[in-house]
Amino acid sequence: MSSQDEQFPAAAAPEPAAASADEGMTWWYRWLCRIAGVIGGVSCACAGLWNCVTINPLNIAAGVWMMLNAFVLFLCEAPFCCQFIEFANAVSARADRLRAWQKAAFYCGMAVFPVMLSLTLTTLFGNAVAFATGVLYGLSALGKKGDAISYARIHQQQKQMDEEKLTGSLEGQA
Repeated sequence: MSSQDEQFPAAAAPEPAAASADEGMTWWYRWLCRIAGVIGGVSCACAGLWNCVTINPLNIAAGVWMMLNAFVLFLCEAPFCCQFIEFANAVSARADRLRAWQKAAFYCGMAVFPVMLSLTLTTLFGNAVAFATGVLYGLSALGKKGDAISYARIHQQQKQMDEEKLTGSLEGQA
């Protein structure tokens, strides 16, 4: 074991929690979510900067929050964009260990707050992609779609139970 491995034991071996968090997501869907997060960060940053060019204090607050959203999206989804920040990789690693539904709730909640502060087209369109990133993570939390055979079997069982109930109620009337 090298001296660096002794100093940083967590960095020496990958954690099983990080691997288990990605089990339900395919590689292309994970990249789709990351790309949507980066595009959402760019969208939030541009719209947030545009929102700050006003005299309305609620628009300024919403714009600042949107730029903060962009910073958090970049930190979590694309830490290479924040190489000048020492803790960027640690934040990204921690965000990768979150479950998909936790990311979904965080991103959607983060995107809704500026819209509640100032309901304008700039805040709506600026946060739309960030909210869509949360929706993508939320859809991955639901899991894969079942196969048609199991759905047909369940439907057949329900249909059979309904027929039995119907015939049982008709026999009770006779």
